[in-house]
Amino acid sequence: MKQRGLMAQRETKFAPVTVQDIKLDGSFSGYASVFGAVDQGNDMVAKGAFANSLKNRKPTDIRMLFQHDPDQPIGCWKKIIEDKKGLYVEGKITRGVRRSEEVLELMREGALDGLSIGFKTKRARVNPATKIRTILAADLWEISIVTFPLLEEARIETVKSFRKNKLPTQREFERWLTRDAGLSRREAKMIISNGFNALHAKQDASVEPTLADKIRKATQTLSCLR
Repeated sequence: MKQRGLMAQRETKFAPVTVQDIKLDGSFSGYASVFGAVDQGNDMVAKGAFANSLKNRKPTDIRMLFQHDPDQPIGCWKKIIEDKKGLYVEGKITRGVRRSEEVLELMREGALDGLSIGFKTKRARVNPATKIRTILAADLWEISIVTFPLLEEARIETVKSFRKNKLPTQREFERWLTRDAGLSRREAKMIISNGFNALHAKQDASVEPTLADKIRKATQTLSCLR
């Protein structure tokens, strides 16, 4: 997506996020870009594309915005690195700011599930056969939390929501059971409604033995939060 006027040379690339949980202080982590993944704009980012930009800028120099709006900063990036997978980020939503608090709650509920990088392409090549543009070098300016993502492979991996010394809500625990413990929604709801024994009693020899282990892990997690 190219923008006109003073920002004409800036481009944005979207990536969906899966909100799992969020720390009490608003911290989260994930991938803002994934190397080698072709997005709906027929572009992909090559490994090393952000290397020079990251060398010249600290994570806090890269702005965390909402919907690429420079008038809506919502937090700070604490860590931005390239690894084998892509552009890994760790950030923190600023608490006590109305817009930031709204974004935080929307992320927790899964209503906001996108990241998008704002950058200027420094070097790229286009495959004449596939017409895919590979971005080889990019000047990274900002990373936004956005509504509509395009790149399916990039995700926020953790947005910690279990509150210190408090049990998670029913919605949070159900999300943990299905996403992290690997249970079906039906199994998760059964545990929440009737406890571990209700599901364990229904298991037979044909069920994977690891299922019980996953449920015990969930129980242990709750115990640690008390």
